[in-house]
Amino acid sequence: MKRLCEGRVAIVTGSGRGIGREHALSLARHGAHVVVNDLGAGVDGSGGDLSPAQQVVNEIEAMGGKAIANGDDISTWAGAERLIQTAVDTFGDLHAVVNNAGILRDRMMANMSEEEWDAVIKVHLKGTFAPSHFAAAYWRDRQKAGHPVDGRIINTSSVSGIYGNIGQTNYGAAKAGIAAFTVISALELARYGVTVNAVAPVALTRMTENLGPVPETDEEREQRSPKWIAPIVTWLASEESKGVTGRVFEASGQVLAVAEGWHRGPTHAPVADPTTLGPVVEELLAKARPNAGMDGRDGSWPQPQAK
Repeated sequence: MKRLCEGRVAIVTGSGRGIGREHALSLARHGAHVVVNDLGAGVDGSGGDLSPAQQVVNEIEAMGGKAIANGDDISTWAGAERLIQTAVDTFGDLHAVVNNAGILRDRMMANMSEEEWDAVIKVHLKGTFAPSHFAAAYWRDRQKAGHPVDGRIINTSSVSGIYGNIGQTNYGAAKAGIAAFTVISALELARYGVTVNAVAPVALTRMTENLGPVPETDEEREQRSPKWIAPIVTWLASEESKGVTGRVFEASGQVLAVAEGWHRGPTHAPVADPTTLGPVVEELLAKARPNAGMDGRDGSWPQPQAK
């Protein structure tokens, strides 16, 4: 088997279970040395246990790979810095950071507490920014010192963020923010030899098992397996992906797609008098595409349906 990431050093946050575990194992199978980061917390972020991360390390070592468990909190500045330093100190370099860690605190917006909002934004959005910041600084300094850099940041967005799902204003806002963070970071870091991309996965894990209908058949369960997300992440972490940056890939057992993001739609000349805007807006909306539903298609569920 061709090994895409031979000798590369990769960090995967939230990789003790679920999608992150699949990322770590796939990267290791393709020759990467992996830092398996996980707090071992519950779906809501409570508690902590390093044993899930260590179990993944054991699996990687059993297949002949190299890995180390790490329990730093990547939503804190100090924890993110230690994580990046752990990779460099342990394996001598860093080539890829996969920002995958996340929690859920789902609730309708009118009922959501400040703590539920803050916790999700912190883990997802700050927990993507902080490791990316320290990795980018490492690569910038390497490049300025004359060393070759071939860095990768792979973030985790969500169809809830790029398309929108009811009951997830905190999660969706964080994931939409991660998509924008990806596009802008890609522009900023290109000069240092670093690409930045994201995946928007659809998979059945501890975090998603209570969202939407439960798969009833073996075929449905297979389509929702987290194993389908790892191939695109592994490829993005490899040298082969060097020319791809600033993109969000939707990945599942049903589809691999590029999310095309916001584009300017129908236009009209500027309007000075707000009392004349009604017909103008009506005309613009009649020409515009409807918002996408959770499957990425125009006007599908949960968008309002025509009666």
